[in-house]
Amino acid sequence: MGMQTDVKQAHLNGSGFLVKSPVRVKGVSFYGSGTAGTLVLFDTSAAAVSASVTYARSGTTVTVTKTAHGLTSGTVIGIHFATGTGGTATDGTYTITRVDANTFTLTDINTGTITGSPAAVYAVGRWLLTYECDTTDVFQNAPLIPGEGVRALTGVYAYASNIAASQIYYG
Repeated sequence: MGMQTDVKQAHLNGSGFLVKSPVRVKGVSFYGSGTAGTLVLFDTSAAAVSASVTYARSGTTVTVTKTAHGLTSGTVIGIHFATGTGGTATDGTYTITRVDANTFTLTDINTGTITGSPAAVYAVGRWLLTYECDTTDVFQNAPLIPGEGVRALTGVYAYASNIAASQIYYG
């Protein structure tokens, strides 16, 4: 019989760190706010960047714009993309190429054209998961994550947009 790991819970109202150490996320639940919302979890030691971040995609190249982003080529980020005209780029973990002080690019696993300057949120580190809720989701218990869960190597930062509260279950 294998070693049993205690399951713990962390709760947060709004965006912020749920855990600042390596963990395995086993499940997620959140409370909606009566407005469609998004919960994104990142494996990072720094807060996510969400203010005035936009993107566009041409082919597989996604161009992200953020004034004075401070990133260098080769930086690994986790990123979540909102829907734009033509679809949505693929949430995930990417290595970026710095174009200039206000722009960087990454290569999406999918292809197509996305315009309209939709929003994005990113963190230096890895993307773990995204949950979307609509206006009828007052309370959402996401199913437990099967197997060993999702591994966060650094810590878990929750970006919450129109989410009243969130919790993770980890071990």
